[in-house]
Amino acid sequence: MTRALVIIDHQKGMFDIPNHPPFDGNGVTDRIARLIAKARDTEAPIFYVQHDGGPDNEFHNSKPGFPFVEAIAPRTGDDVTVKTKSSAFHGTDFDNKLKRRGIDHLVITGMQSEYCVTSAVRGAYERGYRLTLVSDGHSTFDTKVAKAIDIIAIINDTTRGSFDDVVSAAEIEFS
Repeated sequence: MTRALVIIDHQKGMFDIPNHPPFDGNGVTDRIARLIAKARDTEAPIFYVQHDGGPDNEFHNSKPGFPFVEAIAPRTGDDVTVKTKSSAFHGTDFDNKLKRRGIDHLVITGMQSEYCVTSAVRGAYERGYRLTLVSDGHSTFDTKVAKAIDIIAIINDTTRGSFDDVVSAAEIEFS
């Protein structure tokens, strides 16, 4: 079994919304950075997924919100898949990249829990990948109807068992 770390949409624009930070954003960034270090130490593959929302969106490749947060940014040679929809798989070559590398187990982290993270979980599940969602490695924002902490808890709860594993960053091993 070949396990890969996947970092989804952990981009600067997610952290630049005045008075509306992601829940535990710095903590999530730190945990993802530690997972990247663990993956690099064991030479586990790392895949980045980056959202491009089009020319009028803060996540367009010409705008300041597009780059990854510096603490977890890819290195030269790291694989980056740019997407235009919520799923890392929709209209991209992400699945082919994973298959070419022999990846069959994805460790998923990133932003936003109820959008692109769950879309990736479902897309990976539909394609037969084993999954581990990092319970404290994804985040979102408060909404008008729910607090971010509750959204994250719901995503963790509905993913656990239904799609595969949900564990904390501290429990993740790459070997």
